Amino acid sequence: MAVFLVTLLAYWPSLSGGFVWDDDAHVTKPELRSWNGLARIWTEPAATQQYYPLLHSAFWIEHRLWGDNPLGYRLLNFFLHAAAACLFAAVLRRLAVPGAWLAAFVFALHPVCVESVAWITEQKNTLSLVFYLAAALGYLRFDVTRGRSAYFSATAFFVAALLCKSVTATLPAALLVVIWWKRGRIEWRRDFLPLLPWLALGLAAGLVTSWVEFHLIGAQGEEYGLSLLQRGLLAGRVVWFYLGKLLWPVSLVFIYPRWNVDPQALASYAFPAGVFLLIAAFAWQGLRSRGPLAALLIFIGTLAPALGFINVYPFKFSFVADHFQYHASLAIIAAVSAGLILGLQRTPRWVAVAAGIVTIGLSGFLTHRQSAVYESNFVLFKTTVEKNPAAWMAHGNLGMMLSEAGRLDEALLHVRKAVELHPNAPEPANSLGHVLNLLGRAPEALSHFQRALALRPNFPEAHNNLGIALIATRRPAEGIAEFNEAIRLDPKYAAPRFNLGLALAQSGRTGEAVGHFEQALRLKPDYAEAELHWGVCLTLQGNHSAAAPHFERAIQLNPTSAETLRLYGVALGQADRIPAAIVQLRRAVQLQPHFAQAHMDLSQLLRLNGQNAEADLHHREALRLSPPR
Repeated sequence: MAVFLVTLLAYWPSLSGGFVWDDDAHVTKPELRSWNGLARIWTEPAATQQYYPLLHSAFWIEHRLWGDNPLGYRLLNFFLHAAAACLFAAVLRRLAVPGAWLAAFVFALHPVCVESVAWITEQKNTLSLVFYLAAALGYLRFDVTRGRSAYFSATAFFVAALLCKSVTATLPAALLVVIWWKRGRIEWRRDFLPLLPWLALGLAAGLVTSWVEFHLIGAQGEEYGLSLLQRGLLAGRVVWFYLGKLLWPVSLVFIYPRWNVDPQALASYAFPAGVFLLIAAFAWQGLRSRGPLAALLIFIGTLAPALGFINVYPFKFSFVADHFQYHASLAIIAAVSAGLILGLQRTPRWVAVAAGIVTIGLSGFLTHRQSAVYESNFVLFKTTVEKNPAAWMAHGNLGMMLSEAGRLDEALLHVRKAVELHPNAPEPANSLGHVLNLLGRAPEALSHFQRALALRPNFPEAHNNLGIALIATRRPAEGIAEFNEAIRLDPKYAAPRFNLGLALAQSGRTGEAVGHFEQALRLKPDYAEAELHWGVCLTLQGNHSAAAPHFERAIQLNPTSAETLRLYGVALGQADRIPAAIVQLRRAVQLQPHFAQAHMDLSQLLRLNGQNAEADLHHREALRLSPPR
């Protein structure tokens, strides 16, 4: 209970936060929320962000429980992390490792874990670790009893862990190290043979994940073009980086600087050389105690998938991330906690207690401060660019968030910085073009979309945005072609279907447009703009009764849109429902008092309704806000 309580207090600042970065890509998509969608999670590797079907089944259940409310997901992540800390203590107690509960508290409150707990996406870490530790506990019980039920239950937990995150494939190797540490040897029949199926399952899971990362997620290209020598040098530096952050957890950042791995620089060889020297030193010291070497081997082995020998998508931005060492950190935390307890055995009890309280308290304080960074996308990426000004992805994301908030001039600065930092990445070029589109500078935006597509021809977002710019520069045929290409590249992408419908409607082809709005809404049921323009098209066709539900649904989805209320009011006026139209237009001008067109439309309808005095007031206000030229 104490573990849960202090963990809750430490993570309290993050619990009120929203979704950040790619959380919305992990929370179950509308097309997967049915029972058929649950089946697709298991049978279609491309249906979800990564092929971790048990993880995404958990997200599926969670969406049924609390929908799109981030609090539910954040609370569950906290609960899983605290539960993992307790399981960690149980494993250490079974192994008779000193300081089991100290290690549990340190893990629960260690700042490097914040990224895994406060970022909903990383439920893959917290959920998989619960299964990972349950499997370890079950196997250790089997190692004593040799009972079939203990073995099969442990195997079931291990498979569950693999289906949440494939880094757990390192568990059987870690168990072999633990057995060597405890008994000083590994026996083929007793120790290795029972874990052989686990090793095979882990290898299969790793191969599947590697294939998905390369073919479906896009872990390929010039950013991943490292030689074997470079990867070896990188691995050495990665090990020291993670050790450093565990032992001295300061200057934590969501995106760390991406290192230049230069085989010509002699200093690069110091990192792997240092790792080998540390292993050799612990091996020599192992004549007295195998514990430090066992902890180091488990730490490095668990980090193996993130050392740089296997391409993973985040390497595009940085070779290291706090969440990569979530599982691996257990070994070092256990070793350091045990060392602290053993080192304080001859001191007065109050000294040992004080040392434990200071360690736990400092960890909790740092975690409390770090978890506040995950309050929102804006805070996360603003903090990231402050700590790592060279993080081009953070500049790009911050720019897009500022553009969504209407702060276009600030957004432009950040997306330009992203392009400057990484001119050969298609994403910043696309983001810069998008912001220029919003600023009404479509002719200038065209070259940036073309640059993005030159770098990545199969980039559906850039094709969609290029289509918008072409429509804005009065090149509708070319714009429609770009929307169709975006749809071809990603049939599940709703935005180009909506934009295609809009372009067809503007050219008078409202019948065709309706079909595209309908398809966009199938892909994205909460697409307010698609509902709105479907209603507009039906109004233009004179089908007022069919149009009304679409306007009302658009207002329900986006109740703060004055333009939606205005268009609904105009449509109701055309259907001779003047009093109802006046109600909608009054709501529009109350919501946005400086909306000149809404004042003018309201003036005309009031005049038709015989309310001339009020009509004159709104007519004068419309002229004041938008004087005739």
